[in-house]
Amino acid sequence: MGLAYLAAVTPPDWTVTLVDENIAPAVLPDADLVGITSFTSTINRAYGLASVYRARTVPVVMGGIHPTMLSEEARQFADSVVRGEAEAVWPQVLRDAQAGCLKPLYEGRPQRLADLPHPRRDLFDLGYAWGTLQTSRGCPMDCHFCSVTAFNGRRFRQRPVADVLQELATIPQRHIFFVDDNLLGYGRQAEARAVELFRGMVERGLGKRFVCQTSLNFADNPQVLKWAQKAGCKMIFVGLESVSEGSLESMGKSYNLKKGTDQYAACIRRCHAHGIGVIGALIFGNDEDDPGIFDRTLGFIRTSGLDVIQITFATPLPGTRLFEQLQREGRLTRTDFPRDWKDYSFSRILFRTRGMSAEDFYRGMVYVKDHLYTPMPFIRRVFRTLLETRDPATAAMAYKLNKGYRRGYLETAYFQPYSSMHRRASARKPTRSRRPFAARDGSPKGPGRRAVDDRSV
Repeated sequence: MGLAYLAAVTPPDWTVTLVDENIAPAVLPDADLVGITSFTSTINRAYGLASVYRARTVPVVMGGIHPTMLSEEARQFADSVVRGEAEAVWPQVLRDAQAGCLKPLYEGRPQRLADLPHPRRDLFDLGYAWGTLQTSRGCPMDCHFCSVTAFNGRRFRQRPVADVLQELATIPQRHIFFVDDNLLGYGRQAEARAVELFRGMVERGLGKRFVCQTSLNFADNPQVLKWAQKAGCKMIFVGLESVSEGSLESMGKSYNLKKGTDQYAACIRRCHAHGIGVIGALIFGNDEDDPGIFDRTLGFIRTSGLDVIQITFATPLPGTRLFEQLQREGRLTRTDFPRDWKDYSFSRILFRTRGMSAEDFYRGMVYVKDHLYTPMPFIRRVFRTLLETRDPATAAMAYKLNKGYRRGYLETAYFQPYSSMHRRASARKPTRSRRPFAARDGSPKGPGRRAVDDRSV
């Protein structure tokens, strides 16, 4: 949504075109000025696009989290870089571009959200199935692996509820994803605001179905759950991160530690009682993870009723304390930057691990995901969502999300070398014969299994 917000603060004498490669590869239009934003894993594509325009003598401005954290790198590929939230400085960038005197670096500042204009939705691709909305910025938690605090600051800023409701009424899609890193926030005042927002959605008869990101405290206040259900909340995305308290401590997940991993299941059940499913995010690859983490995680998933599961590897993104620690300790294994940024996609081991080898983590990840995505566990999980939430729409959403995560798993580099699902599929296709390999000691044996380390995945 960042580019749509910049379009909203662009003076009317500029004609703005928004190109989103999440929809389709870019067909590069002619332009007098180009603004580009990107995640770390796709930054090389962004640099390539910038090079195309600069070769045409069109000035390029880059911004977003990656260029903010590594502005010196980004400046090698752009005429100018904006660090931080860009809305406040964007008009000056445009004036300087018109005058032919772009500065190499602009420092953005946290935006006062009461003054934030609505994003230019008229520029969005018509293929968007979901509408998106942001009601807050900033996060006080400063988790070890997260760059949100470094980019948006620790102060939690929220838009006025009336303004949010006004924008919601203009979004044509029925399904909404609140892109806030934490829609609820923390404390009684934040809970009261959430209730006001959800109640307002009901009173205005907006008829939306939505998913939001939040913390475990979403399930603590019955009024929040009651009005969220009435307003159309079908799923919440929660960073559970780990069932290991040692790993939570190393990640800086103080709230999860305070709540206690033994309370995860109770929070999920309270959400289910209000027809709301839970997407749980979990991370493998922490220094405190031991060989038992995979079975403990799988056991938790089976007994807790977690509806949808996102499991990734610990990924040291630039600007995070995790990246700084691993760089300081000389443990990063993919450091040919910017080329290697393509591997920072949450599906690879990118540093020398402790306690277990990189291959142990790949095998463990596959062990868990094979148990999640073989047909019967997959089907049982969706039916459990239906039984516990008593909401067909929530169950249908859980099915689609699980299907999407399953598809993503099948496309990972570690799926074929290790997965029993892949071996069974290969066995049903006799034309695709494979030479059997002996598995390493202590690992499951089977045809098609080979050793993979953090350099080959």
